Amino acid sequence: MSKFDHKKIMPRYSAFAIMLTIGCVAVLAKALYTMTAKRSYWEAVADRVKRDSLAIKPTRGNILSCDGQLLASTLPEYKVFVDFHAMHESETDTLWNSKVDSICKGLHDIFPQLSAAQFKSHLNEGKKKESMHWEIWDKRIDYNTFTRVKELPIFRLKTYKGGFHYEEFNARKRPNGSLASRTIGTMFGAKDSARFGLELFYDNILRGTDGVRHRRKVLNKFLNITDVPPTDGADIVTTIDVNMQDLAERSVINKLKEIDGNVGVAIVMEVKTGDIKAIVNMERCNDGQYREIKNHAVTDLIEPGSVFKTVSVMAALEDGVCDTTFMIPTGNGIWHVYGRDLKDSHWRTGGYGTISLGKAMEVSSNIGIGYMADKFYHNNPEKFVKSVYRTGINNPNIRIPIDGHAVPRIRMPKRLPNGQYQNWSKTALLWMAFGYETQIPPIYTLTFYNAIANNGVMMQPRFVKEAVKNGEVVATYPPEVVKGSEHIASDKTIKITQDLLRRVVTNGTGKKAYSDNFWVCGKTGTAMIASNGSYGAANHLLTFAGWFGEKDNPMYSCIVCIQKTGLPAFGWMSGEVFKTIAEGIMAKYVKYDITDARDYQSILIPDVKDGNILAADYVLSHLGIQTNKGWGGSYSNGNPIWGRAKRNGQKSVSLTKVRTSGLAYVPDVHGMGARDAVFIMESRGIKVNIVGRGKVVKQSLEPGRKISKGIRCTLTME
Repeated sequence: MSKFDHKKIMPRYSAFAIMLTIGCVAVLAKALYTMTAKRSYWEAVADRVKRDSLAIKPTRGNILSCDGQLLASTLPEYKVFVDFHAMHESETDTLWNSKVDSICKGLHDIFPQLSAAQFKSHLNEGKKKESMHWEIWDKRIDYNTFTRVKELPIFRLKTYKGGFHYEEFNARKRPNGSLASRTIGTMFGAKDSARFGLELFYDNILRGTDGVRHRRKVLNKFLNITDVPPTDGADIVTTIDVNMQDLAERSVINKLKEIDGNVGVAIVMEVKTGDIKAIVNMERCNDGQYREIKNHAVTDLIEPGSVFKTVSVMAALEDGVCDTTFMIPTGNGIWHVYGRDLKDSHWRTGGYGTISLGKAMEVSSNIGIGYMADKFYHNNPEKFVKSVYRTGINNPNIRIPIDGHAVPRIRMPKRLPNGQYQNWSKTALLWMAFGYETQIPPIYTLTFYNAIANNGVMMQPRFVKEAVKNGEVVATYPPEVVKGSEHIASDKTIKITQDLLRRVVTNGTGKKAYSDNFWVCGKTGTAMIASNGSYGAANHLLTFAGWFGEKDNPMYSCIVCIQKTGLPAFGWMSGEVFKTIAEGIMAKYVKYDITDARDYQSILIPDVKDGNILAADYVLSHLGIQTNKGWGGSYSNGNPIWGRAKRNGQKSVSLTKVRTSGLAYVPDVHGMGARDAVFIMESRGIKVNIVGRGKVVKQSLEPGRKISKGIRCTLTME
């Protein structure tokens, strides 16, 4: 007999089923009610816990040198805070009181500018106020410093317990410091907007595209949900060579200090491509130091002086009105013409007498060039100016990718109906012929001289070669010829001009730029700088523009401009800077074999310093000096191997590998040379001062000491 009692079980089952059915109907009814009658209310509630269409900032692209070195990059920076209100609510006060001394000591180690007592006073002030956003440090810090702060007691706890929180910023950093800073450009603080330079001109490529996200509150926490991911910016590869830029900057600054100059400009351009390899803009600040404040190379509108004589002579040669043998009576160096005195630089010593046009270029005679222009163009100055335009020096198709750049001003004479000229004196043509009455930025002058070196083909000044993203080239900017200046003059005129500029360097005012080791051509220029329409103030622009390399294969063109107050002031001063830059650049093309240093008559064992024994072994082995081989490594691709060197009489050198301290501790650099000692110290973040020369005999920081931020070490060498 079945134990199932139908009469007892079924009523209970039916009642349970009816209750579930009623419950389901109630839930559906409530859901329907919520979806209809209460819809607007709950949508408003949802909006309070959701943030729609929030921007996700992309990573800004890097700016790279021509060989891939970083010139500008985006790195995170942080402002760190502590929430004492959250700490109080989470009952962490007792823990704080027991750990505050340890926290302050740790902060002092990280930020040695303030003592532990000062940090304690500062933090206690915030705790007393129960501040929710109290600054731990008043400046932004980098990621490494941020992680050290975050690991301090209390701060390593979760935010709602320890109170530690932070704000993250994207900061634009230049690993090479101020190198070419005005050309590279910079950003507006924490804003993602460029201020000037390549940063601004190529902003659309570097910036990328914002993504979109929304935030929803779940279990009292906001979750970030990405709707559209951001597209990171592309990197741009510039034409700038870091080594050439550094060389040019040091050369300009050294000359400015030597002659007490105010402003120094230097630009190096590759002849065949128009690539800008270096661009320097140094200006003396109130503290006497030289810094890049303004991009004078592309913005300065100053009368160029005698470097413009090349333009005038080319115009006359191309028009066929004369040749370089045309004789000019410069007399005693003073020519009274149209009520004014026109003087040559040698007027005090009797002038040059009667000379040819070619000689006038060599000695940079103002009378010579002015006389030529007046004789052949006095009645038709428009023809002269049109011929100047034809040289391309003010071609409107020249593009400079730096916002705010200036364009040349070479005014065209305007003849009135009565035959007179408007705002054009009888002497205007003469003075224009040797570099006044015009205003030309240095980069345009260099572009013109580069075209002469390039056999008459004018190249666009190129600052950026390509844009790269994820290792792939997304845009290229090949070398371009300036439209309308495919050939600025006939081959004959170009060859004559090249010869004239060579003679300036070998026989004339440009001798200071001459080199026995390579071919140099160029022109000096000295001009008074007008101030408020007057030339009374003793301010001068000293210029040298030209090119260097092989005779039939010029490699680089260069212009150097120096502004200074007072005398002496000569264009050859800039020529000396030109020569320093040229020799530094050309030195890398001279290859020496280390085996040439071997002395077969008497092989002496040199005194070898401690340090990178990998490099020492490379040199010693090529000199035929025996070394031990108890350690491994490759000089061509290995990291430094640190060790000691000991001379064994006149037979061999023992090189012994030595274990160095960890990256967090001060290394022992006794016995090392300056290069190795500075390298191993600064690779650990230690700033180094060097006293004397030779080997390190004393270091101010004891080896094995733990390294703290900003620590400095003085190395005494003998």
